[in-house]
Parts: sequence; structure tokens; C-alpha cells
Amino acid sequence: MTDGWDWRQPGSNPAPPGPPTGTPPAGHPTAPHGSGSGTASPWWSDALADPWRDPYAPAAVVLPTAPAVGAAPEPVSDPDAPGRPRLRQLLLIPLITALLAGALGGALGYAFAVRGGAGGGVTLGARPADAPGLAQRRPESLAAVAEKVLPSVVTVRVVSLAGMSEGSGFIVSADGHVITNDHVVGDGGGRASVVFNDGSTAPATVVGQDPESDIAVIKVSRTGLRPVEFGDSDALAVGDPVLAFGSPLSLANTVTAGIVSALDRTMQAGEPGGPVRYYAAIQTDAAVNHGNSGGPLVDAAGRVIGVNSTIKSLVAEGQEAGNIGLAFAIPINQAKRITQDIIGTGKARRTVIGAQVGGAGSSTGGAGVRLAAVEPSGPAAGAGLKAGDVILRLNGRPMTEPTDLIALVRKFAPGAVVRVEYRRGASRQNASVTLAADAK
Repeated sequence: MTDGWDWRQPGSNPAPPGPPTGTPPAGHPTAPHGSGSGTASPWWSDALADPWRDPYAPAAVVLPTAPAVGAAPEPVSDPDAPGRPRLRQLLLIPLITALLAGALGGALGYAFAVRGGAGGGVTLGARPADAPGLAQRRPESLAAVAEKVLPSVVTVRVVSLAGMSEGSGFIVSADGHVITNDHVVGDGGGRASVVFNDGSTAPATVVGQDPESDIAVIKVSRTGLRPVEFGDSDALAVGDPVLAFGSPLSLANTVTAGIVSALDRTMQAGEPGGPVRYYAAIQTDAAVNHGNSGGPLVDAAGRVIGVNSTIKSLVAEGQEAGNIGLAFAIPINQAKRITQDIIGTGKARRTVIGAQVGGAGSSTGGAGVRLAAVEPSGPAAGAGLKAGDVILRLNGRPMTEPTDLIALVRKFAPGAVVRVEYRRGASRQNASVTLAADAK
């Protein structure tokens, strides 16, 4: 039985009917070599392209012929040999470049989105520095000192029949004692109040005043307050940095900076018809104006070393004075002592040397201060001083005006011992004088 296909090579005789058997006839392309005509090959010439084989041909596997011994080897191309393009590299280079370009583009896009905001827009100014670095200021910085002192500074207001006066003050005890200037409180008959650093207010009462030293103490009805830390005004040196606190021209919580311009600058101050005030002041160029009176002058560690009291000005009498870099503060050692006297006894002791200066014959042309009279039982007499003696120096400080001797003596506490250099006739002598408190 046949299936209608002729498996023979075109042009050959028809195959006999029946199943294929044995060896193909002679002359068949698959017949053994030397049998009949035709090409001696197990495959037709187009067998590799023909999907159908001759059913009479035995299965055959075509193996490549081994190269003859000694023949030149077939040329082989090494894909990694130098000078030849590498397919792997040719594929990897554009791939890596694309990946890098995408990553860079994504990073730049993210950065611009963060800086400009998700919605776009224009970013103004440089990127701010890290906030913690700005906030963590060194303890000795001016900002840190101001932060430390400001909670203890208050604005003092006194309302009287003459109107309202306003100045500054600072808390010196947790139970509400405040130091200010006597000229801020006035005659003490007004209604006083204080404004704290946080803007809250409290009524105050006048504890006591010392017009001659320009120190007054008031007390507010509040507890748990933060008092200032006191420094040592005797340890100051010219050039030391200082800060002045207060409410100049009603501008509360104002801080100005400067240096100690001079020490023991003797002052004689007072309003017409009022008491004459004497003190050996700390001079500073920190800006001080009306309203700073009574506020603290502090050193670089935030310790109070003076009480701002007065300024020098070039304006004519009756005009409003302003800062020209000449401000004066009462030394805190003196102010603290007077405050303790006022709180303890209601009044301050005045330190005296037991001699009188001034009047006719007191001037010596700038070379000392002549004593007009000496109290028989006073400190000066006890040290051997007499009327007519010329005081040249007190604790090394030159005397040029009567004010110098009065102000410097009042700087010290009663009982302090001072060195006095004086001239009697043509000779110079020295004495140690123990100062005393005024008997009144």
C-alpha cells in the first residue's frame, strides 16, 4: 500500500509495490559506494533542506572530517582580543550611561523639588544654617548674658500729683526687693508699680530712699522672683566689656553694650532745689538715655557691677538730653551696702572722714584739696590731720576738687581704712584713716 508519495530521486525507476526491504537498489543515492551510478553519499544533495528523507536510506549521521595532521588550524577570532570591538562592552556602555543619566536626573529633580517646594515657585535667600548651631550660643556671648539678666530687670513707674515718672530697676531678692534710683521714686509719696520682663505688672511699695547716694529700694507683691547676681565693682578695670539694661524712652527690655571708660569718676549731681548727690562713678560708653535710670550695668559674666544713674549731655538747660557716650553708674558695692542698710533699718548710713572741705581757701590749683576744718573727735583728727592740711591722694587716687574727696569717701563703708597722702607746709606725710558713719 502506498501513500501517494514517491520517495525516489526524481528521474529514477518507480519503486516496486510493497514495503521497503533491505538494501536500496544499485544506483540509489543511499546505496553503498561503488554500486551503480550516482554520487556516493548517504544524503541527497538537497537532503539537508528537504524535510522528507528517502525511506529506503539507512539513518546516517554526518560528522565533520578531522583536519589532516600538520594542516594549518582553522583561524579563530578571539572576542576579547585587543583592537577588536567587544560585543559585551558595546552593549554595557550605553546601558550604564543610561542608568547614570537617569540617576543623576532623578537626584537633581529631587533637590530642586525640595528647595523650591513641591508646587514650584521661587526660593529667596540662601539655605539657612542649622538652627541648633545658632541657638547654642556660648555662655560668655553678649546674647547669652542678655538672656540671663533680662528676667531680673523691671520697668519702674511712679504716679504722683506731678505726673508719672518712669525708670528702670532690678530684682535683688526672691521675695520682691528691687533696686532703683532715688530720683525715679521722687518724694516717695506716689503710687509705684513695676512691669516685668514678660509684660506682667505688680504694685510696689517704697521701702526706703537715700537721696544723697541716689539709691532707693521698693518691694513688689510677688514671690519666687529671679534675683540678679552681684559682681565686684572694686575689681573692674578700664576696658572691661559691660552691658546696660533698662527702658530708655519707654522702650522696655533694651540692652546696650560698651566698655568701662573710666573708674572713680567723681560726680556731683542733683536737681535744682533737691539734694546734692556725690558718688565715685563707673563711666561707660554703653548707650544710656532717660528711662535707663536705676537699671543694672553688668559685666561680661552677667553680674551686676553698677546702677545706671546719670549721663553727660551737650544740650542747653531745659532741653531733652540724649546719649553721647558718657554715662555713669553707681558702683554696686556701694549700692548693695546702702540697700542692705535700707532694708535692715529703713535708712542708709553715710560714710564720713570727719573734716570739711570747700569754701574760701580750699582750692589749690588742682594740686590737692585743702581741709577747711577738722572735727576734734572725728576720723581725720584721730589720724593726726589738721585744718589747713592739703589732701593729695586717697588710696592712691589724686585729689583735684573738693567733690573728689567727698565722693570717694562715700564710696567706702563705715569702718574701712584708707591711706591718705597729704601736705603740711613744705613736707609730705602719710596717714591711715578709719572712716566712720555719720552720727545723724
